[in-house]
Amino acid sequence: SERGLDEANVAFYLSSIYDHSVYENVSKVVQKLVPQLATLENLLDILITNCRMEKAFLFDVLSKIYIATDSQPVDEQWFELSSDMLDVVVDISCIYGQDEEESIAFDSGSASIISLSNGMVLYMKEVSKYLALVCLMRADNLQRQGLIEYNVDILRHSLKDVLTVSVPTPRVSTSAPSEGAGSI
Repeated sequence: SERGLDEANVAFYLSSIYDHSVYENVSKVVQKLVPQLATLENLLDILITNCRMEKAFLFDVLSKIYIATDSQPVDEQWFELSSDMLDVVVDISCIYGQDEEESIAFDSGSASIISLSNGMVLYMKEVSKYLALVCLMRADNLQRQGLIEYNVDILRHSLKDVLTVSVPTPRVSTSAPSEGAGSI
């Protein structure tokens, strides 16, 4: 109270090193640091609505945490499946798809579709050098794969616009110096 911390917004998450809860909880912390989170959630909401998906995650490939998801609540099992899928794809890419000059085997050709025994499909696609989109949908909705690919491409371009950091250029004065200024 003497340091003015009475109104500090403190959140905590229970986690374990023996399951995916560490990644899920770190994801929640990272999301609080992403200023464009509302825009990213909105883009993912539009994607799942237009493609009839159940859930979408935007993962950081290197850390395997998700920086955004749609506005529906996160089911722990869906998160675990999505995280494991990304892990498998990256591992297979490192074994079979890595060039010698590349430090990461994840590239614009990275994609995967896995059919689950419950009639659902996991769909993963690269959306930037370090970001992957992982979605869960019903298998019958995958019949419209061309529409899904088109909408993911639109999402990729939108993410590029949203996440591009613009550096302001310094203004250079084009006016001539006044007479006598700086002369000896």
